[in-house]
Amino acid sequence: MLTLASKLKRDDAVKSGHSNSAVTDSVRRVSIRDRLLVKEVAELEANLPNTCKVNFPDVNKLHHFQLDVTPDEGYYQSGKFQFEVDVPEAYNMVPPKVKCLTRIWHPNITETGEICLSLLREHSIDGTGWAPTRTLKDVVWGLNSLFTDLLNFDDPLNIEAAEHHLRDKDDFRCKVQDFIKQYAR
Repeated sequence: MLTLASKLKRDDAVKSGHSNSAVTDSVRRVSIRDRLLVKEVAELEANLPNTCKVNFPDVNKLHHFQLDVTPDEGYYQSGKFQFEVDVPEAYNMVPPKVKCLTRIWHPNITETGEICLSLLREHSIDGTGWAPTRTLKDVVWGLNSLFTDLLNFDDPLNIEAAEHHLRDKDDFRCKVQDFIKQYAR
């Protein structure tokens, strides 16, 4: 984190010497995101759920990280699910892009990794979508909750998984455990 903070200070010094306004606007937009991320990542790391772990492949790129969620209760207990989080340059006006990298049998996550979580929607009818007041901490806690209290069978993205749960809860649990054994260890 300290490396990025010093980089931002150097960028500020370089920016003051730019005369091309288009370049300056572009640099300013990125640096706003990076400044937000320095604060948000520190807050996130201080308030991370005990079932989550954040990994930054490059500590100088806080806009790209991986999240591991290891639920300690419910259907998905004993699995380790990896998510990739990319924070676009227009952050915090737009939500981060998140994909589940672990194959999973879940009503709100497709087998290809798409995620149905209202706070990740840029535009939401119900008002629970992304807003500039939301942070990475909200995203991580939301993803973690998909395995417990936000597990939603009534408004699924993976309709087949939701219908499977309605038909036969025990068989659904078995299929979830099979997916965990094959893909989430």
